[in-house]
Amino acid sequence: MTSKLAALNEWVDEIVARTRPDHVHWCDGSEAEYRKLIELMQESGDLLALNPETHPDCYLHRSDPDDVARVEHLTFVCTEREEDAGPNNHWMAPAEAHALMNGLFSGCMAGRTLYVVPYCMGPIDSPLSRCGVEITDSPYVAANMRLMTRMGQPALERIEREGQFVKGLHSIGELDPERRYIMHFPEELSIKSFGSGYGGNALLGKKCHALRIASHQARTEGWLAEHMLIVGIENPEGEVRYVAAAFPSACGKTNLAMLIPPEAYREAGWKVWTVGDDICWLHPGEDGRLYAVNPEAGFFGVAPGTGADTNPNALAMLDRDAIFTNVAVTDDNQPWWEGLDDRVPAKDWMGRDFDPRNGPAAHPNSRFTVSISRCPTYSDQAENPTGVPIDAIVFGGRRASLIPLVLEARDWNHGVLLGAAMASETTAAATGQVGVVRRDPMAMKPFCGYHFADYWKHWINVGEKLTHPPKIYQVNWFRRDDQGGFIWPGFSENLRVLDWILKRTREEVDAESTPVGNLPRSGDINLDGLGDMPDMATLLEVDPDGWRAEVDVVEAFLDEFGDRVPETLRRELARVRSELG
Repeated sequence: MTSKLAALNEWVDEIVARTRPDHVHWCDGSEAEYRKLIELMQESGDLLALNPETHPDCYLHRSDPDDVARVEHLTFVCTEREEDAGPNNHWMAPAEAHALMNGLFSGCMAGRTLYVVPYCMGPIDSPLSRCGVEITDSPYVAANMRLMTRMGQPALERIEREGQFVKGLHSIGELDPERRYIMHFPEELSIKSFGSGYGGNALLGKKCHALRIASHQARTEGWLAEHMLIVGIENPEGEVRYVAAAFPSACGKTNLAMLIPPEAYREAGWKVWTVGDDICWLHPGEDGRLYAVNPEAGFFGVAPGTGADTNPNALAMLDRDAIFTNVAVTDDNQPWWEGLDDRVPAKDWMGRDFDPRNGPAAHPNSRFTVSISRCPTYSDQAENPTGVPIDAIVFGGRRASLIPLVLEARDWNHGVLLGAAMASETTAAATGQVGVVRRDPMAMKPFCGYHFADYWKHWINVGEKLTHPPKIYQVNWFRRDDQGGFIWPGFSENLRVLDWILKRTREEVDAESTPVGNLPRSGDINLDGLGDMPDMATLLEVDPDGWRAEVDVVEAFLDEFGDRVPETLRRELARVRSELG
C-alpha cells in the first residue's frame, strides 16, 4: 500500500531506506488491524491479557524500568534561531539535531516492522483539525494511536486532499537512556523521537504534535493550542455552557473534566459533560467568540489515585477495551493501583511478587489508554466540527495561601497576566520539599513550542480579535487552614464555583472589585447541601502585603524572558501594584 500523495510516499521511502525495516505496514485504523496488533504483542510478550471476565479486551504493557515517563531534559525545540525557542525550552540547532537523529535512526528498524500511522487531531471533518503521520517501529504505539486519535484510512484521505501533514518519526531504538532524544522542528512541522516507548515520548500525536508543534502552528495561523480540559455544564433549564481550564499536574484536572455534581445540584437537574481532559485547541469564530475542539479521541490517564471516591466516571470506563501501562495486578489478574481499593496486589508493575519494600505496586506514572467514547459523561459535541463556544477560561494551581478560591480577571489582558503568573506548590511526593512555588504559565511550561514571551503576546493578539471573549478566572481548590487542612472540600463541590463563574459570564450576579481581580460577594456561591460550612472569609480574602510580595515575584519571573515580554503585561502588573498601594 502507498498513498496518492507523492510527498508522503517520498518521505516514507526515505525513512525506509534509512531505518531498513524487514516489513512496512500502512495502518488503516480498522478493528481487524487493531486485533492483529494486540495478538502480535501477546505473542512477543509485550502485552499481557487481563482477566477476561472482569476486564474483557483489556491488556497490560510493562515498560522497560528506565522508560516510564517524559524526559524533559532530553526534549528539544530546534528553531533556526536559539532565541525563538526561548528560555522555557532546551534548544539545538536544526542541522545538528538532524545529523544526530539521522545517525541514531540509521538501520535501527532492522528485524522490525515499520508502521505508517496516518492520524487526525480533532474531528475528522473539522476545519479546526490538523493531521499528521507517525512512522514507528512499535506496535504498542500504533495500537495506542488508534485509541488516542482518529487514525487510519479517513485521516489518510484527508491528508491526501490537503497535501500537508506533520511528520513524526519514532523508534524505540535500544531503549538506552543514554541514546534517547525527542526533537521538535516547529518551522518544519516535524518531530523525531528515538530511544523511548513511553507515551508522551512515543505517541507523537499527543504532547509533541498537539501542543509543542501545534502551538507554533496556532501562532502562525491565529489560534491557540493549550494544555486544557474542556467541560460542558448543563443547568436545570437544559442549557449547556462550556469551560476550558488549565491546571498543572496534581491539581485535579481529570477529576474536573469528569466531575459529578454534588447531590443538591444533581437533584436540581445539573449535569456535566466531558469534551476533553488534557488538550484544547481554541479558534476565534466569525461571531467574535472563541470555539474549542479536543484534538484527542482518547484518554492517556494517570492510574494511581483514580478510584470510586476521586473519579468514579474514569473508573467506570476501565473495565473493557483499555490498555494499561505499568500498573500492578491482583492474584486473579485484574489491574490494580494505589488508590483503587484495599486489595493487596499479587504482582507489581515490573512483574515481581509484590513486596512493599520495593516501593509502590503500580508505578506512580502508570497509565490507562481508553477511547473517550467510553466515558459515562462523554459529550457528542466532542465530534462537533465547529467546536464548542467557550464562556470561561479557568487557570488553577495548588497554593496553600494567598490565592482566593476564585478570582475573576478584569478583562482579557488581565486574564493573560493571571495565566502567565500561574504557579503551583510542589508536594513532598514530587520533590521531598513541600510548598516550593513553581511558575507554570498556562500549565504550558513543558509544552510551549516557542518563546514564552512571544506566546503571551500571541494570547493578547488573539484577544484583540474577539468581540465576545470568554471571561478569565483563577481558582485555588487547595487553600489551607492554620492546622494544615484544606478549607474547601473540592471534587464535586467545585461545581459550586463553576456555577458562580457561569453566572458572572452572563452578569447574573455582581462581584466585589479588588486590586487583584473581582471576587464573589458574600452568599453568592451556593453552599446549599454542604455539611460542614467552609470558612469563606479566609477562602476569599485578599492580603495586600502578600499580594505586593507576589507582584514582585511575578515581575522577576517576567524579567527572565527579557525585552520580548509584551508591554501590556508589564502595564497590567504595574496597575495591580499601584492599586495595592
